[in-house]
Amino acid sequence: MPDVRLASPQGKWIVFTTVLGSSMALLDSTVVNVALPRIGEDLDADLAALQWTVNAYMLTLAGLILLGGSLGDRYGRRKVFVVGAVWFATASLLCGLAPNAGVLVAARALQGVGGALLTPGSLALIQASFHREDRGRAVGLWSGFGGIGAAVGPFVGGWLVDGPGWRWVFLLNVPLAVVCVPVALRHVPESRDTLAHGRFDVLGAALGALALGLVTYALIEADEGSVLVVAAAVAGIAAAVAFVAVERHRSDPMMPPDIFASRQFTAVNLVTLCVYAALGGFFFLSVVQLQVVAGYSALGAGTALLPTTLLMLLFSSRSGELAERIGPRIPLTVGPLLCAAGMLLMLRVGEGASYAADVLPAVLVLGVGLVTLVAPLTATVLASVEVTRAGLASGINNAAARAAGLVAVAALPLLTGMGADSYRSADAFEGPFRRSMLWCAAFLVVGSALAFTAVRRPPPDCDHPECRTHCCVTAPPLEGERRAPRELG
Repeated sequence: MPDVRLASPQGKWIVFTTVLGSSMALLDSTVVNVALPRIGEDLDADLAALQWTVNAYMLTLAGLILLGGSLGDRYGRRKVFVVGAVWFATASLLCGLAPNAGVLVAARALQGVGGALLTPGSLALIQASFHREDRGRAVGLWSGFGGIGAAVGPFVGGWLVDGPGWRWVFLLNVPLAVVCVPVALRHVPESRDTLAHGRFDVLGAALGALALGLVTYALIEADEGSVLVVAAAVAGIAAAVAFVAVERHRSDPMMPPDIFASRQFTAVNLVTLCVYAALGGFFFLSVVQLQVVAGYSALGAGTALLPTTLLMLLFSSRSGELAERIGPRIPLTVGPLLCAAGMLLMLRVGEGASYAADVLPAVLVLGVGLVTLVAPLTATVLASVEVTRAGLASGINNAAARAAGLVAVAALPLLTGMGADSYRSADAFEGPFRRSMLWCAAFLVVGSALAFTAVRRPPPDCDHPECRTHCCVTAPPLEGERRAPRELG
């Protein structure tokens, strides 16, 4: 039985190291976007290389995050967490030293592997280490401090890009890992699931990542219209079909098809796909628009979106409580519409845009939409399955959100006619950006319609998540595995 008390020195060290570890992966999911124009200029990279700089990380992270959680359960959560931190820091060092775009993209893919070990591992350590009476408060502290890190991240990223340079956005992870790993080894108790077996769905994970990778390649390189692009698209679809077939016939699948027998779970994941496709496209392109078209510095662009994170940090827990009282249908319908309105307000952001008059209203409306949406979405996902499958449901939802963002970053430049060098010119970038915001708003409207027609109130006795404070815009929060109430006593 876990018996660490939160008030003890060991308990404080556990919270510290898990926050530090999860923040490494969280920050790299957000602050790298701020550095993209400088990366492109320094490495003489075209738009496709910048897309891959974002997507290589998201590809391996989305494809392996479920497997990463299973590895921790089987071989030891602390061990896998430490391996993830070392792996992530090593890949970050490679990113910071990359001499060209090709090396940077490859290193980003390696970073995603480390992120797939770190991201589920940090919360799993909290859940597995603390006494039952302190677990909720420990998760709350982990979530709250992580939210503060998410709020500070774009500011720090922008300052680094404008100051010592974009490479330090990656190199900063190295000293963080140097602190995180020894603390974890000294103060965090090892834990594992004694019922977990040694069989892993490696084939399923490989097919899922392959399908995403091939489809992403086809979308990014579609302008070439070559036989290779067509072959990649066909192969990607074939890999996706094979993934579904493998998951249906394995005895221990990574993504059990029967979990989608819950109409509520399926509906909320469809809403997730729409919402996070829009958010992925928005956060990829908006910081470029602010720098290239509006003339903001990297620091100015990074901090311009800060109110969104602050609103989520301050009010997401209250939004979760409201959804418990009134049900998730209204928040999941209204939230995407508010986010769509915020993105449409970004159409006002052009050359010489005023922050107070043009950018801030869009950011505030978007932030209110996310506050309304994210916590109820997470609670509804967990309430739509048995309590013992909470971790699995959360992992699938998280992976779906990351995959949606991945595809959006690949597809939006193609859909809007954004050329290889558009990000270098205000005139060339502004038109495609505006069309992209219209596409993102359309995704959100579809998500809202799905929520209104398909989402229902969970049973009144369902178990709700302990973690409601959430500030990451790239994916919903992960929830650790939980036992049924009768098993906790």
